Amino acid sequence: MIRLYGSPHNRGFRTYWMLEELGLEYEGIPKDTQAGETRTPEFLAINPNGHVPTLVDGDVVVWESMAINLYLAERHPGPLSPASLAQKADALKWSFWVMSEVEGHLLTYGMNTSFLPEAERDAAAADGALDQLHVALEVLDGALARQKFLAGDAFTVADLNVASVLSWTRMVGLDISSHPNLVRWLDGCLARPAAQKFLAG
Repeated sequence: MIRLYGSPHNRGFRTYWMLEELGLEYEGIPKDTQAGETRTPEFLAINPNGHVPTLVDGDVVVWESMAINLYLAERHPGPLSPASLAQKADALKWSFWVMSEVEGHLLTYGMNTSFLPEAERDAAAADGALDQLHVALEVLDGALARQKFLAGDAFTVADLNVASVLSWTRMVGLDISSHPNLVRWLDGCLARPAAQKFLAG
């Protein structure tokens, strides 16, 4: 059976969502990073980086949430798998894009508007991150003005990977209404039952 180390309440959300979409049997094994549970010799033997999520599928160990989901799409061909090499390239492109162009800025914005104690927040850092976010989100909004999904004519791992990161916009109260195509697409992605299983929890 697949083992997934990590919680559905952080980056692990996207992998739990993927496993549910695929209908796979798996064992979720939460790890308390604050308590050092990812720094034990036993866990470091699985992932020497000491991070979650980490997926173990038989003899295969995969780190990094985006890589895990792309692996699962390849390992279990079906509706979430890109149907052609061009669509696979789109899935890779958008997965790398959301990590390099969005996630860091979204984390900076969230830390400095929601999560850090008020005395530790940096308003200039939040404003700078917000500016960069809107530049990136306009790129995605433009793509979604031309197509309903990111890699083909239906929801795939590409949409799941990107939507999982953008779900944080709701958590930090970021207004993205100036990107209406993105909002339409994101609402549809996050309304899927496999996502709602964890978002509603």
